[in-house]
Amino acid sequence: MSAVGNGYKPRAQKDYFDRVVPEMMKKRALNNPYQVPRLKKIVINIGVSEARENAKVIDIAAEDLTAITGQKTEVRRAKKAISNFKIREGMPLGVRVTLRSARMYEFFDRLITTAIPRIRDFHGLDPRKGFDGRGNYNLGLTEQYAFPEINLDKSDKARGMNITIVTDAKKDDLSREFLALMGMPFRKIDKKSS
Repeated sequence: MSAVGNGYKPRAQKDYFDRVVPEMMKKRALNNPYQVPRLKKIVINIGVSEARENAKVIDIAAEDLTAITGQKTEVRRAKKAISNFKIREGMPLGVRVTLRSARMYEFFDRLITTAIPRIRDFHGLDPRKGFDGRGNYNLGLTEQYAFPEINLDKSDKARGMNITIVTDAKKDDLSREFLALMGMPFRKIDKKSS
């Protein structure tokens, strides 16, 4: 993980200011650089359902997420008891981390340059899916092994994770264009098939 602070700027953040902002201003005929969408935060969540039987699984998932993000994780607990699912109130069910500023840009850079290309049989993300109607993008990974920071000897099994990229774009099409310029590997969709 990088040294955060001391005037250090991650590569993705430099790229945003040097290339993405001028290009978006030109494409959209914007007058002010503050009109260009930007990343607000990235939230990574790993659900650990097997923690009902084995509480140590939460610690392993937390270690994996900490290694990936470089930030301490937050254990998510059940808010209420659900007897059908054998869940008691206060039971740990997953881990989450929220990244902002330099760590967010570092993670985004590693996600698009290292982790996503390591996915088997990857042909690009579908640009029609994953947007929530308010400019935020959700991405699901089936295993944490796409990140090279994971120690295969310590990790007990593959776990999926949900990555939410929160932008300040108000519309999905603006957010899609912004994320594509940032390097998100969306695949080309034929106009006939959409």
